[in-house]
Amino acid sequence: MPVLGTAQFGVRTFYAASHPHDKCGANGLPVTPNSVKILGRFQCLTSLSHHRLCQYLDISKTKHECMIIVSEHHPQCLKEKLKSEGTFSEEQIVHTGFQILEGLVHLHDNNVTHRNLGLENVLLDQEGNVKLSEHGLYYMTDYGADVSFPIGLPRYMPPEVLCSGPVRVDDDSGKCIQPLSGPKADVWTFGILLLELILGQEMWSDLGINEKLQKILQFVKSDMSPFDILCQNNATAQKLQALSLEMRDVIRQCLIVSSSKRVKSGDLYQHPLFKAERAKAVPPKKDFTMCTTELRCENLELPTYEETIANEFSDDHLSQRNMQEVYYLWRLAGGDLESVLKKAGMSKTRPPVNLLPCFGILDGDVFGQDRDYAELLDNTVIKLNQEQLRHRLRDIPPRAYYPRLEDEAKQLDGQQLPTSPSCGELTTSATLPLIIRERDVEYQFHRIILYDRLLIAYPFKRAHIWREARVDIPPLVRANVWAALLEVEGDVQGAYDAIDKETPTATDRQIEVDIPRCHQYHELLSSPTAHGKFKRVLKAWVLSNFGHYVYWQGLDSLCAPFLALNFNNEAMAFACLSAFIPKYLHKFFLKDNSPVIQEYLAVFSHLIAFHDPELSNHLDGIGFIPDLYAIPWFLTMYAHVFPMHKIMHLWDTLLLGNSSLPLCIGVAILQQLRDRLLSFGFNECILLFSDMPEIDIERCVHDSIKIFCSTPKSATYRQHARAAKSRNVEERPNVSYYSRDYNEMPRTELSMEPIPMDELKGEKCPRISAEDLIELGELAGAGFSRSPTKKRQGSKPMIFIVDVRSQEDYRRGTIQGSINIPFQTAFSPEGELVPGPAVSTLNQKRSQVIVVLGNRGRSASNFANELVRLGYSRVCVLHKGIDVFRTTGLIIVPPADI
Repeated sequence: MPVLGTAQFGVRTFYAASHPHDKCGANGLPVTPNSVKILGRFQCLTSLSHHRLCQYLDISKTKHECMIIVSEHHPQCLKEKLKSEGTFSEEQIVHTGFQILEGLVHLHDNNVTHRNLGLENVLLDQEGNVKLSEHGLYYMTDYGADVSFPIGLPRYMPPEVLCSGPVRVDDDSGKCIQPLSGPKADVWTFGILLLELILGQEMWSDLGINEKLQKILQFVKSDMSPFDILCQNNATAQKLQALSLEMRDVIRQCLIVSSSKRVKSGDLYQHPLFKAERAKAVPPKKDFTMCTTELRCENLELPTYEETIANEFSDDHLSQRNMQEVYYLWRLAGGDLESVLKKAGMSKTRPPVNLLPCFGILDGDVFGQDRDYAELLDNTVIKLNQEQLRHRLRDIPPRAYYPRLEDEAKQLDGQQLPTSPSCGELTTSATLPLIIRERDVEYQFHRIILYDRLLIAYPFKRAHIWREARVDIPPLVRANVWAALLEVEGDVQGAYDAIDKETPTATDRQIEVDIPRCHQYHELLSSPTAHGKFKRVLKAWVLSNFGHYVYWQGLDSLCAPFLALNFNNEAMAFACLSAFIPKYLHKFFLKDNSPVIQEYLAVFSHLIAFHDPELSNHLDGIGFIPDLYAIPWFLTMYAHVFPMHKIMHLWDTLLLGNSSLPLCIGVAILQQLRDRLLSFGFNECILLFSDMPEIDIERCVHDSIKIFCSTPKSATYRQHARAAKSRNVEERPNVSYYSRDYNEMPRTELSMEPIPMDELKGEKCPRISAEDLIELGELAGAGFSRSPTKKRQGSKPMIFIVDVRSQEDYRRGTIQGSINIPFQTAFSPEGELVPGPAVSTLNQKRSQVIVVLGNRGRSASNFANELVRLGYSRVCVLHKGIDVFRTTGLIIVPPADI
């Protein structure tokens, strides 16, 4: 993305053609609005970054199918310069023409035809360099099929375009069936532009539109070259004959009536006329690509002193930021496109009642309806004022544009280095609600600047990115930050290109059925362009896991967030999806995934009982088990049940935790709905979850972190979770005890072991390992942190042990700090705990994690189940019983007075 420099932001509008309200597609559903189709195609244009093209930045739609386009803009155009200077020297024409040609070659290399080129759309920056604008209108409107106006100025149209007539659209598919204009149409226009610069005026400026079209069509009838015909014209002959042979040859090759014989733009670029310009041309800088095999430091040439003075030491530091960043901050600073258009009088204001026909006939034809001229193309450009943004950023010191990345502990010559902007003055802002932080222009400015430097240094700054992501992730950089959190590396584009995504497969039909139902409220994802990307990414995943995984419904929902963020980078969306599924959904997409899901749901039931025994008892009592509502949650990681903006905030935290965090999120959702669930019966609960009720996602995230922090790590152990990766897990920053999966930790005799499914389902409480019993202390997270962290040493232990063996076994040896409540005598016939000193101690420790300790067998599990029935929370069972401690030396003989 190019830097802002001296550019401005310009806004243009046009109206997409409307479909009749009763028109349906071949599937019987209403056809996709043309405005939505345009939204999907436009995204590709934002990735076309070149120093001879005006950068596209944003598109939005308003009522009446009005499309608002935001792009780079410069106030001067070639038409104005031609009027002020009259004529150009041939040297100036060659220089300007070469720069126009550079832009056209880049467009044609990316399969984009301008088709709207003219003096008005050749802009000039402050240095007089060419910037082509309006280069995407023909492409984004499906070659004119989605709008009600012709694209391109008549005097620049090549003969093949005029001969093909008005745009014709297929009624069934909605696509243009007229012969499409290719890159050679731009070559003809380029030749006309050169003629206008040579003549010092517009071609046929004194003629009406019909006469201009006749002039061009006369070229078709004549056997002579159009250039030779113009040379015979008294008005143009003298100037054309005075041209150099190379210039005349270029124009002659451009103005060939037959498009098949017309020169290509790439061949024209190599013409001897532009030899000197090619030698002086500076290759465009490549945009930063996060995961690639290309060298990032390929060009190590230092800038000259003059360039350094002009750029790096400029007082306008904002101009050195890329345009996307500045536009994002402009929106946060109060910029509103619709308000700008209303002030300029460009909003459609004609009431619909004035568009009604005077009368109609039975055949359906209407008469007396005037054309709504607001639907025609308006070339007016509204400049966006940047003063409000600059005013908001006026107090930011220049050093904030170049933050240091060193840690707080590092020192240089005895002095502590400055810390990152996430600390210090931003600490207060970091404690504010996320929705406020995302709308605070100063806060977002600091965060974007910092992340920009960190991402450029990825993967070397991976640990730093993890630490900053625990605070928050700015929406502008979310795509690359997620890729970093998922540890995506290597040549993702090469790996994606190597997969055959075009050959039909057995899953194509199911994918095509699922995609139109996936987040269709999201205008971008509902576009035909998005559907094509969905299909390619999903097919690539299925083929890359062929023989291991199969396609299940829900994969499309998992893909949606990654595709929405990486719409112009399918390879990155595929790479993120491929890294996400093994981490959080290991074995979920096996052909027979029943054991995996059943184990997952059983662990989820244990967590509900662990944190909210009252709710667990009620749901079990009415038979409302997780199998009835939670499978879509976990199979799609909530992407199927939440709207896209909530998924983004939820996954910002999800990606920071291990594979057990989704279980805690599920418990947090139930706690938000707790009051209703406790008052509902089975049928009411089914109706409640038939359509996910409104959930406060920030509260859900906060609660899930608290649940995550207060749950022993081994309590969420699953035998089907992903095992430790072959590479060293130490390569990933261990920002928290809970950041890594339990299965990734070293295995010892004290670790968890697989539990048979019948035992797992028969227990209400989770089991924990001896490791957690020994090592775990009270856990908490920082107030503004989005990831759990371990509290400092010296915190009060969170573990309280209840030994339920017989008194004789207890006196032979137990764990230090435990109390003894023998299971055989613990409960009265009414099911209540028999009062006593040990029970009183247990009631005093109800806020801690209660670990039930017994011998191998069912006694400990049954005792724990009874505690849950009585409403005791945070109850768990020691896996493998006290026998696991026999070789540790931790078993002690309790004092005789206990």
